[in-house]
Amino acid sequence: MDQHLRVFVTVVEKGNFSRAAEELHMTQPAVSQYIKLLEQTYGEQLLDRSNKYVRLNKAGEIVYAHAKEILGLYTKMQRLLDDLANRATGHLSIGASYTFGEYVLPHYIARLHEQFPLIKPSIVIGNSKEIAELVEGHQLDVGIIEGELQNNQLSIEAFAEDTMYVVASAQHRLAQQIDEVKLSDLEEETWIIRELGSGTRAATEKIFHSLSIKPKDVMEFGSTQLVKESVESGLGLTFLSHLAIRKESAMGLLKTIAVKDTPFKRKFSIVLRTSFKTKALEVFIDLLKEDPSLSTVIKRP
Repeated sequence: MDQHLRVFVTVVEKGNFSRAAEELHMTQPAVSQYIKLLEQTYGEQLLDRSNKYVRLNKAGEIVYAHAKEILGLYTKMQRLLDDLANRATGHLSIGASYTFGEYVLPHYIARLHEQFPLIKPSIVIGNSKEIAELVEGHQLDVGIIEGELQNNQLSIEAFAEDTMYVVASAQHRLAQQIDEVKLSDLEEETWIIRELGSGTRAATEKIFHSLSIKPKDVMEFGSTQLVKESVESGLGLTFLSHLAIRKESAMGLLKTIAVKDTPFKRKFSIVLRTSFKTKALEVFIDLLKEDPSLSTVIKRP
């Protein structure tokens, strides 16, 4: 049955039977037969078909969501069995929130490859909520998120601390001030913030609450890089990790602003769905915990 589900998922993700057949190294009639048998098994049509595309119907959406989880469990089970040979090898799917994933994770992956070259990592970057959901659905072996998260289905363990600042273009009038900026000045500025579900967005809302400020103008963007580019162009202020602005600060493009109750501290956390760990996952987690100072990791040659 796992092969039937694998074929079904591939057809859905490739959008038609011919591309799925090519991906699976099968003939198109064989792919069609697998889908037909799967539909007969469940007694439901799962796909709406045309000459150009296939689309999920309501029944197909249910099967697709569970098929992804089931196939993830099959893969994890096989890797655990392979680990009986006691070698750190094989595929490792890692998810990370934007700040950690884009500015810190590459340094860990380089060290992982150097020490354990038989481990083959794949990386997914998303906001903290998205990463946690993928781990919960067995589509990722491990997630790394920022900020706080409550989920009884997941194991969540903080392993490092992050520092966040109010950030402006180096040419911004508030960036020229030596003393702390007045809260009333912050309220008058345009703020560039991340989308809901982002750990950086949650931290931003916390700092707004703690300072009791309500900015008059807020723009919401879906990536840290877009936020930085907008702030650098003088569009407004933002609230970001020092990890995300290291290069721009060194180049004199962005500057942190002295504000009451900042810098703000938050945690990076490891997110797991199960207590069973492959050798590859164990060594990766050990690597994360080896040195809690992210700055030290980044600076290492």
